[in-house]
Amino acid sequence: MPRSTTTFVCTDCGGESVRWAGQCPHCQAWNTLQEFQVRKAAKDSRPRTLERAKPRPLTEVAAEDAPRLRLAWGELNRVLGGGIVAGSLVLIGGEPGVGKSTLLMHAAAQVARQGKVLYVSGEESVQQVRMRAERLSALHAGILLLPENDLDAICEAIQAAMPTLAIVDSIQTVTDAGFEGSAGSVTQVRESAARLMRLAKEIGVPVFLVGHVTKDGSIAGPRVLEHIVDTVLYLEGDRRQELRILRATKNRFGSAEEIGVFAMGEAGLEEVADPSAALLASAVPSAPGTVIVAALEGTRPLLVEVQSLVNHTENAMVRRLANGIDVNRLHMILAVLEKRLSNISFAKSDVFVSVAGGIRITEPAADLGLALSIVSNERNRPMPDGLVAIGELGLSGEVRRVGQLERRLQEAARHGLTRALIPAGSKAGRPSGLDVVEVRTVAEAVSAAFSISIKSGGLIKEAGFSVS
Repeated sequence: MPRSTTTFVCTDCGGESVRWAGQCPHCQAWNTLQEFQVRKAAKDSRPRTLERAKPRPLTEVAAEDAPRLRLAWGELNRVLGGGIVAGSLVLIGGEPGVGKSTLLMHAAAQVARQGKVLYVSGEESVQQVRMRAERLSALHAGILLLPENDLDAICEAIQAAMPTLAIVDSIQTVTDAGFEGSAGSVTQVRESAARLMRLAKEIGVPVFLVGHVTKDGSIAGPRVLEHIVDTVLYLEGDRRQELRILRATKNRFGSAEEIGVFAMGEAGLEEVADPSAALLASAVPSAPGTVIVAALEGTRPLLVEVQSLVNHTENAMVRRLANGIDVNRLHMILAVLEKRLSNISFAKSDVFVSVAGGIRITEPAADLGLALSIVSNERNRPMPDGLVAIGELGLSGEVRRVGQLERRLQEAARHGLTRALIPAGSKAGRPSGLDVVEVRTVAEAVSAAFSISIKSGGLIKEAGFSVS
């Protein structure tokens, strides 16, 4: 009979401890250790029919790519690294109501045209899933629906049906009778995911898991859950916004930096083949505080609109709010502007920054565009039409070079932009129809941006400030 022992697992880093403590000894996080039951198998529990793996030279291992099942949506194929790999375990997380189940129902309907799909629903009744499928026009006889929470029954159903794809919605509702703890506990989530992983590898059936997220946006359960699976995808977006971003944070079969862009409509999700065009469709031309930047998400350049609002206030406490950009990055850029540009101060101004379309920018290549957006709104002077700003700002006010600059410029030229501000010394090609201006400092960038539409002789005086 297998013996069971108790250990304590950190929900942040996955580290294990033999006793409970207020602080994790591995990552120093507080109040993250939870009790975990570990079942030790007996020595003779290994089936005699299974042969033990034997080491062999690496040169004898076949180098062919894993076979992939391609879906009708190219955006989903991109994030998965080219398609669904047989025997892979994929974890999809996201906030409640963002569209995780909707996305998987669309994927199930596309796979059902090529084979059977087993959809395990642990949270909703069969009638609820049926109504969603009707709303999404995803009704298909190849989708087998199983309302079940017991892990043994789920594994038996997967082995019996041998589907082309298995979907478990969600992993936090699955329980293993061999372990203690309620559904969603550290023990149940970890062991259920590990058992599904072993089953997927043994029979070659890809399994998609839906994961709930915590208040801070991370997937609920132990951090080791993300280590077990092959691919971790996050579905991001505001429920009040149209666009949804499917972001890969881990992928053993492709790039871990790719994103897929979808639009939520009345008929469910639709892929957006040209995200830059969709993001720029609602851009406000010649508006103070509006600047277009070229961000890179994975291997794809995106043209996004950054908006800023600088409002003078008499309040003792000023506000700094950022939507889609790290607020600490905003604080740094405001300090650089105050230090490197004369006659400009934000000590008595509220500053609000937003990235249009619900996109979240994490790379520093948008620093220059954000700085120009703030200066533009502070002086109530619009940027010229067709301008794109690319560059990272240093603390001394210098504009630093960024990666994949040529791809960003090509994307800007493809969408009809005519002018670009880039870091000096960048060795990138110049697309036809795009006037490229190199700048060394943020002061040069401000002067160059305004001089496009103002005569250079009266630039600084007319703009209302001088550069140091």
